[in-house]
Amino acid sequence: MAAKPISRLFLVTDAMPGVGTDMKAFNLNGESVTIEGGKCVNSDGTLAGSNLDMSSAVTNAVQMMGVTLAQAISMASQNPAEFIGLGETLGQIKAGYRADLIMADRSLNILKTWIAGVPKSAS
Repeated sequence: MAAKPISRLFLVTDAMPGVGTDMKAFNLNGESVTIEGGKCVNSDGTLAGSNLDMSSAVTNAVQMMGVTLAQAISMASQNPAEFIGLGETLGQIKAGYRADLIMADRSLNILKTWIAGVPKSAS
């Protein structure tokens, strides 16, 4: 079976409320969820979601899949925008496109964020 071309792959995360925080537990629909080893589990140990942020997903794609950083970034931005039919306004840094941007260092630590061109402060 042939692999899908990179332009058809995209990165997703079912990130939960603890992403980007020091939070170790939270309630979800009245159920206690604990963050353990990058995943979220309920009280009986059943997987409840991930604690993966998109920056880590990009890093994982480069390290584990062997794609270039540019390919991984497209998998996190342009490819999903095109898949949901918004490729004409999202997913690229281009005139006329919505300016949802991040600035990151070489280790992909997020330094600054803009939503629709408006700078957002770190929370």
